[in-house]
Amino acid sequence: MKKYYCLFVLLISVSNLFSQSEKDSLENDRAKNIEDVVITGTLKEVRRSDSPIPVEIITPKLFQKNPTPSLFDAVGMVNGVKPQLNCNVCNTGDIHINGMEGPYTLILIDGMPIVSGLSTVYGLSGIPNSIVERIEVVKGPAASLYGSEAMGGIINVITKNPVKAPLFSLDVFSTSWGEVNTDTSLKFKAGKKATSLLGINYFYYDNPIDNNHDGFTDLTIQNRISVFNKWNFERKENRAASLGLRWVNEDRWGGEMNWNKKFRGSDEVYGESIYTKRIEIIGAYQLPLKEKIYTQFSYNWHDQNSWYGATPYKATQQVAFIQTYWDKTIKDHNILLGASFRFTHYDDNTPATASSDGLRNDPAETPLPGAFIQDEWKINTQNKLLLGYRYDHDKNHGNIHSPRIAYKFSPNTNNTLRASFGTGFRVVNIFTEDHAALTGAREVIITHSLKPEKSYNGNLNYVLKIPTSDLLMNFDVTGFYSYFTNKIVGDFDTNPKQIIYDNLDGHAISQGISLNADLTFNFPLKLLAGITYMDVYLKEKDENYINRKVRQLHAPKWSGTFVATYTFPKNVIIDFTGQWNGPMRLPIEPNDYRDENSPWFCIANIQVTKKFDNGIEVYGGLKNLFNFIPKNPLMRPFDPFDKNVDDPVNNPNGYTFDTSYNYASLQGIHGFLGLRYNLF
Repeated sequence: MKKYYCLFVLLISVSNLFSQSEKDSLENDRAKNIEDVVITGTLKEVRRSDSPIPVEIITPKLFQKNPTPSLFDAVGMVNGVKPQLNCNVCNTGDIHINGMEGPYTLILIDGMPIVSGLSTVYGLSGIPNSIVERIEVVKGPAASLYGSEAMGGIINVITKNPVKAPLFSLDVFSTSWGEVNTDTSLKFKAGKKATSLLGINYFYYDNPIDNNHDGFTDLTIQNRISVFNKWNFERKENRAASLGLRWVNEDRWGGEMNWNKKFRGSDEVYGESIYTKRIEIIGAYQLPLKEKIYTQFSYNWHDQNSWYGATPYKATQQVAFIQTYWDKTIKDHNILLGASFRFTHYDDNTPATASSDGLRNDPAETPLPGAFIQDEWKINTQNKLLLGYRYDHDKNHGNIHSPRIAYKFSPNTNNTLRASFGTGFRVVNIFTEDHAALTGAREVIITHSLKPEKSYNGNLNYVLKIPTSDLLMNFDVTGFYSYFTNKIVGDFDTNPKQIIYDNLDGHAISQGISLNADLTFNFPLKLLAGITYMDVYLKEKDENYINRKVRQLHAPKWSGTFVATYTFPKNVIIDFTGQWNGPMRLPIEPNDYRDENSPWFCIANIQVTKKFDNGIEVYGGLKNLFNFIPKNPLMRPFDPFDKNVDDPVNNPNGYTFDTSYNYASLQGIHGFLGLRYNLF
């Protein structure tokens, strides 16, 4: 019944989630539709309708329809973007785009590659919604501008401009489980030419709950603080100059209900305890020249001290990045010419940083110089062609070439066709990117030297607008295709006690189609809906050298999102939101009693908001209305250290403790109540 109800809700409602920053007036809403500015597709500000690269825009207005404590949870409202929890115990995860795993998603903050490596898994929850002005999502290849790792897509977090931000803002909410999230910001000036925005996010949860009675926490205990400070400087001729800093400190643990810190690292009571410390610096400066020449730079330091049961994982990563580019218009051509340099220092206690003889520690230091050129050619008012090329040099893998071509055809303002093609390249570090390599009792086996992943990618996008006197309808359909000539594959099936990583002996494909719809009525109702079909799989030779097709883990063929908003008199607003997923393949053990595929399920939420004239908003509602909770998430929770696993009588199938069987949160239906205030 839940499957059909979710499909019914989808058909009668909801959304193209590149939604605009909504105004109370429908006329303003429609005008905003046309004037949205994006930068991610071409590295410079252009109207979204003029961009040859399809870019989806989401703003805090959309997040507020289903309040969440971090970016990781919020982006689940975007069709085709799936926050995937990878561990039932510590609740860490990554963000999938079109079925491709988290490491294929490049996450930027103000265009800088801040989230990578260690933070691919452990830093996402530390990005608070309070610092976000908007989020731009590009699905598909963008390596010619952003480097060779942008294989699946890009999520670019654009932080607030201090000049335009409120003088003071506060958003605090709590849930019936005892979670408390507080976002606050303050704007101030320093002298005549400097404006600063100070933002603080604090999330606290310390209420162990075990509703499924497996002896383990259903939700990870967390204590996290994030401090963000951004400065904008006024300069002659409005030249750009900004500097941002962020500090994150998080202490999280999950495990057996009687775990406490005295058991950290022991094999008496199982717990996964992760201490994360993180510092980020982001800056941009336009040179004082007649030509438009920009320099951008970033630095991040990430320290992780963690224990997965009795297995330690301690790692430090530093990434420094700088790029300079020249923006030049010559007749109908807009040319970007630039160079970049990225340096990564990574050290941990795993074989990833062991010397070749295995006798000493040898931290990895990876310089990655690169150069790029892009020509955006406006052929005429209806046709635009973009050609891009990027060259990088990796000390281990040599020269990396990343071409891209994109084309936009707009016969009129209501019809737009976009097509793009590019390549992808990625060097894998499984210990920083794959949580499964660290948790549970499985031994990590690397059978051969892991080669870089390579892919070819393309997509086709069509946008149709149908304005009428009573209704504005937008439709957005995208077909996508990625072909991997090499992919790093984790084999969970051959041996239940091992994860075997190797280069793919074959090829992998990610393909599908997504449809978004946006309906704005001339009465206070707005419906947004998205549906995605995808087929993500690999083909490799088995022991008999016969090609076999293997579906990608955690990649449902069908998924979707929906948002319905109705505004009543006296500024009372009701929002009905949700995400739904079809069956997805899950990691199971031989002769497993758990289903290899998840069921159809829908996570729906409802919220009521009351806005007052003095700028205060009070909101509250219910999350997970259908109270959906995955069944049997943990294997052998009564023996998490596998001390009695070799027991042919009580464990004839050789089951081992494993935390990777996961597809949704264990947090059932719960309420929330919050208050929001902005002073301009």
